[in-house]
Amino acid sequence: MFDEIDPRSPTPLYEQIAARVRVAVASGDLGAGDALPSVRALARDLRVNPATVVQAYRDLAADGFVEMRHGQGTFVQEVAPFLRDEERALRASEMVRSLLADAARLGIGAEEIAHAFDAEIGVPTRE
Repeated sequence: MFDEIDPRSPTPLYEQIAARVRVAVASGDLGAGDALPSVRALARDLRVNPATVVQAYRDLAADGFVEMRHGQGTFVQEVAPFLRDEERALRASEMVRSLLADAARLGIGAEEIAHAFDAEIGVPTRE
């Protein structure tokens, strides 16, 4: 779940960690009651300061994705379907923005992207 954490990214590490958990919850990879790695274990695995993991978990708790139980750990909460839908829509928008930014750097226009997208998903050619 945390394979895509990039210390060179301009996005703070705690935001990357929280985003990965949100995606896992939104996709159903993590369900209500599932335990997240302990702060120390995740900090060790990612080679980050434990305070970074604590900040990620606090943000997730504030957004209603997890519950932090003192002395027991951090657990996924039951998340309302509309929150999962909002999270998926947010991630889809981020993916599109990233794709468009990459395309612009390569000089590829929106029409070319639309044709390539249609071809990949099997939509008949637009004329």
